[in-house]
Amino acid sequence: MTDTIFGRIAAGEVPADIVYEDEHLVAFRDLNPQAPTHVLIIPRKSIPTLNEVTDVDAELLGRLFLAAAKVAEQEGIAEDGYRTVINCNASAGQSVYHLHVHLIGGRPLQWPPG
Repeated sequence: MTDTIFGRIAAGEVPADIVYEDEHLVAFRDLNPQAPTHVLIIPRKSIPTLNEVTDVDAELLGRLFLAAAKVAEQEGIAEDGYRTVINCNASAGQSVYHLHVHLIGGRPLQWPPG
């Protein structure tokens, strides 16, 4: 699980500005925020990309999005709106190969995103 920086954060080996955690997930502020609120939500289980998700992970994926909604409420961006993003592989912008959801908000967001 500790083969990436995110795995090491989930294991408590590397400090992070954690805003939410439970037995399945950890959510922490992005070090390179793209908006006033930019939180990464990761499973404690090591899954490199969305391509490696299996049926066994269905509940975990649901937990990721439930946590995103909870953190959005906690951060005060739920009512105005926010974006969730999962990048899959390098061409989509994934740079850490540990599945994670970006929770972005706190300002108007443009479309298309990139």
